[in-house]
Amino acid sequence: MSVHSLRKLVSRFSSARVLVIGDIIVDHFVWGTVTRISPEAPVPVVNVGREELLLGGSSNVLRNIISLGGRGAICGLIGADAMGQQIKDLVHDLGADTDGIVCGQRPTTVKTRVVAQGQQVVRFDREQTGEPSKPTYNQLIEYLEQNVDTFDAIMVSDYAKGVVNEQMMIRLRQILDDVYRQSGKKLPLIVDPKPANMHCFVGATVITPNHHEAGLMSGIAIHDEHTLLAAAHHIIEDIGCEAVLITRGEAGMALFQQGQPMVTIPTMAKEVYDVTGAGDTVAATLALGLASGCSMADAAALANYAAGIVVGKVGTACVNNTELEKALPGTT
Repeated sequence: MSVHSLRKLVSRFSSARVLVIGDIIVDHFVWGTVTRISPEAPVPVVNVGREELLLGGSSNVLRNIISLGGRGAICGLIGADAMGQQIKDLVHDLGADTDGIVCGQRPTTVKTRVVAQGQQVVRFDREQTGEPSKPTYNQLIEYLEQNVDTFDAIMVSDYAKGVVNEQMMIRLRQILDDVYRQSGKKLPLIVDPKPANMHCFVGATVITPNHHEAGLMSGIAIHDEHTLLAAAHHIIEDIGCEAVLITRGEAGMALFQQGQPMVTIPTMAKEVYDVTGAGDTVAATLALGLASGCSMADAAALANYAAGIVVGKVGTACVNNTELEKALPGTT
């Protein structure tokens, strides 16, 4: 497809509405400088300059969707705590509704990264994982039953904290089947997976593992295009998905669709500073593309351009539609 046509596809993002389902996380950044080593232990002393709270995990996918010009909402779990309220405030600030955010019986997941001189010094996580309680699960499902048919695509963002599980995915597929039977509306189901939950994603439209995850999911060590192709075929056959988009870092991406030859997409990154959240950007762009009527190949191409932008930023960054349009070749 021509670059001009790709730009037209980006302009269609504003008409797309995507529901993100998954593990909601607060990304807490502590920014500072290091000038000495602690006398108490051989560790750097970080002089804190500022702190930042950002939407992370599945909520960073939503942040990317809205930054790219789309519309969306999120369904997930927070705690009855200050960080949970922070999530709701940040989602509200995006202009997205918070009806699908359920307050559960465990604390909000928080990842704290300490960054000095542009380098991450340490990360520590505060979380309680596992499947939600029955009352919490019922609230999540009730939201899905009442709202799924109002969206153009469903994006499942799995961070292995427990919201995405087999019971949830079985019920989601039933809801999507009901929507199709009642209205003829076939919603694409995009999944950013964790290998341990591979069996949950049967029948997905497309899944987006990275190179390492694809190797774990297939049981095939990927070291060349032959093993890459074998791993993708194994995943497609095992879970019956329509397509697999494998992100490969500096090697770009590879798209596999049932019955079609492999499509390799070279990386568009000029400089790589931080890969934090890059998978979220890929997932968000792919979901928006499919929601707005793009072909799988065109949506993957746009996702690759978006990934090339976000890895050039530090922190849990996102991409906007103006940046994406400018990144397409031939833009002056």
